Amino acid sequence: RAYVTLPSFLMEQQQTAPISYSLFIKITMAQSFWDAAAPLISVTESHPFLVSMVDGTLNLENFRYYVIQDALYLTDFADCFNRLGDKMADVNEDVSKRLHEFAVGAEEEARDLHKTFFKQWNIDATDAKPMPNTLLYTSYMTRIVATRPIAEGLAVLLPCLWVYMHVGKCMLSLRDKLGDSVERPPQFDAWIDMYGGEEFEREVKEYIAIVDDVTKGADCETLKRMEEHFIMCCKLEHLFWDQAQDLMQWPDFSGSR
Repeated sequence: RAYVTLPSFLMEQQQTAPISYSLFIKITMAQSFWDAAAPLISVTESHPFLVSMVDGTLNLENFRYYVIQDALYLTDFADCFNRLGDKMADVNEDVSKRLHEFAVGAEEEARDLHKTFFKQWNIDATDAKPMPNTLLYTSYMTRIVATRPIAEGLAVLLPCLWVYMHVGKCMLSLRDKLGDSVERPPQFDAWIDMYGGEEFEREVKEYIAIVDDVTKGADCETLKRMEEHFIMCCKLEHLFWDQAQDLMQWPDFSGSR
């Protein structure tokens, strides 16, 4: 069993709760990030956009808006994986290769959106622009990946994968509970099946393992920053669905009414 020095933010928690040191070393650092964001994630599980997708009441206009913004987001998400893969090249060649493969996966996911949802609904996203919360999320993510150490960059990408897997499982459970009592467009079921499926779960768990491996050599300050980025991006995930729920648009700055 490997013994490690607890980060200062975990030491503070230990001082305020009667939890033994031995319990901490059984918890992976990635799991500790998740636990820190758990109150927020529990709210996201019941986001109206996600629940209405399962119960079939989501307006198709909102889903169209969402997939367009998601495709734009995935382009930057893939770029971040490529940037991290390049940074990792001199550290761990195998992980570097895998990060580039994750980038390819994100690019393919964006293309699949065009081939399926865009084509089926005749969505023209040629001139689509990122809406406020899309830009907020991708700008934060890209800045951390580009300017901060590798470990922080890995942490900032983790919520997108892990939260999607988690809500996918929650949506599968709700769908099973509702059974045949509701009808929904097949596109909604396809989305739920993808993110709640075993293949996506395997990829997410692999990425979590990569993050955990990197934390083994991280100092307390880095671990604290990783947790901060994880929590921030969990907030941005929630805001991304808020945006689709509200069909958020940029304000009219021209002065015309």
